[in-house]
This record gives sequence, C-alpha cells and structure tokens, in this order.
Amino acid sequence: MNLQDETNFILKKYGLRANKKLGQNFLINEEIINEIVKKADVQKNDVIIEIGPGLGSLTAMLLENAEKVIAIELDPNMSKILKERFSLYDNFELIENDVLKVNLQEIISEYESVKVVANLPYYITTPIIMKLLEDKLKLKSITVMVQKEVGERFCAKPNSKEYGAITISINYYTKPEVIIDVPKENFEPVPEVDSCVIKLDIRDVPPVNLKNEKEFFNLVKAGFSQRRKTINNSLASMGKTKEQVKNVLEKLNIDPKLRAENLTIEQFAEISNNI
Repeated sequence: MNLQDETNFILKKYGLRANKKLGQNFLINEEIINEIVKKADVQKNDVIIEIGPGLGSLTAMLLENAEKVIAIELDPNMSKILKERFSLYDNFELIENDVLKVNLQEIISEYESVKVVANLPYYITTPIIMKLLEDKLKLKSITVMVQKEVGERFCAKPNSKEYGAITISINYYTKPEVIIDVPKENFEPVPEVDSCVIKLDIRDVPPVNLKNEKEFFNLVKAGFSQRRKTINNSLASMGKTKEQVKNVLEKLNIDPKLRAENLTIEQFAEISNNI
C-alpha cells in the first residue's frame, strides 16, 4: 500500500477529512518523508519535537531513527489516531495542546540533543518558528515544511523583494537553507501553493554584536515597515530627527538614500549600536 492509499484508508476508517481551519494537508510522498529525515540528520541519540504530526506518516519514520519523538498535536481527532497507531512504541510521547501554549523549555530541559522536525500548519508557520527561536530553546536545528514563498523569505539575500524583517530575524538566530522543493501535488488534499523544506541550523552565537537586542529588532521592523521609503526617512519614525539619522548613516558610510532591503544584517547592527 502506498502512502496516498494509506492516508485515504486511515481517514476513511475514522470518518475524517482534512481540517482546513487547522491547515491540514497530508504529505503522501514517502520519498520526501525519507529525504526530510535524512537531511534533518536524525540520529539515534536525538529527541525530536514534531509539531502537528497529523496522521503520523512522518512520525513513523522519525520513531525508527530517533531516540524519542515528542509529538504536539492540537486536533483531538488526529490525537486519537496517533495514540492508537503508536501505542506499542515506548519512544513516542504525545502532547495534546497548542504548541504556542506549551512550555517547551521545561519539556526538553533533560535532553542533550533536541531537534525540531515537522510539517508545520501553514497558517501559523512564522509564529511557531519565532517562538522556538525567541525562547532560545536548547535546539540543534529546526527542519520544517513551509509554503515555498515563506521559505524563500526566510533564506532571501539583500537587494531582493523577498528580503525583509523576518529574513533578518531568522538569520540572527540561525543559518537557513532551503533543502527540498515540494510541489503541491505531493499532498492530500492538494493545496493552492507549492511548498519547500527548510533547515535552520541554530547558531551558537549571533552573527553580530548588539548593545540592545530589543532596539535592534525595533529598528529592523521600522526599516521595513514602509519598504518604499529611504532608510533615512523610515528610521526617523523611531523618535529621531532625519538629521540625527542622517548623521549616523554618514558616520557609518551608509547611503541615506538606500532602502531597508539594501542593507545587510551587519549594517542594521551598526546603525542600532550607534543610533
């Protein structure tokens, strides 16, 4: 039985269908699942956090390769399936809750090697990833399926339209990379958009030194809030005069007529530390 037939069989057996409100689209390509586990570098001593496991297709492969899988599932219908499907696995733990309400710090504190591997619900991808990063959890990496355009934003380079405040945030905490392109036909039901798998290797230390992390992110947000404005004008909205901002930019040899999308994370850090 291939994965598509198995997915349809399980849904029919339980009288269920994908829940659109929870962004459920089930991956039905076993080769891609194998590739995710391989490129996530899942090892026998790893504890894996899986968010939104759904029917458990990826979970099954993770359980065979990791020390333990801690699955976090919001949908009680999916939880019922997961409990029955993996009842004989002693390395499976299910948490029935919204991941944004779970104290992950407490859950993973006793483990040495923790990685996140998941096919994330697309409607809440960015809040989940930013929670994982901003909570500064002791993670080695995050390997997740996301909408293709979201993955491109995370991994974008300066001087591109995809490059934005979220790009800076992701690159501050991690080294991001798109590792697999996943056309929409690999899901049941077929979504409207293509997907990709990204791997975020957690940095031991940020790539820039900051005087004030909070002010740095406020500055980045202000810079990208009105993308068409020059950096001189957009940063003046932070309570500084245009003249003050201009003086800082000139001191750092940064052209005040540039826009936020033209600046590197290092330049944003310099501005933040001097302004």
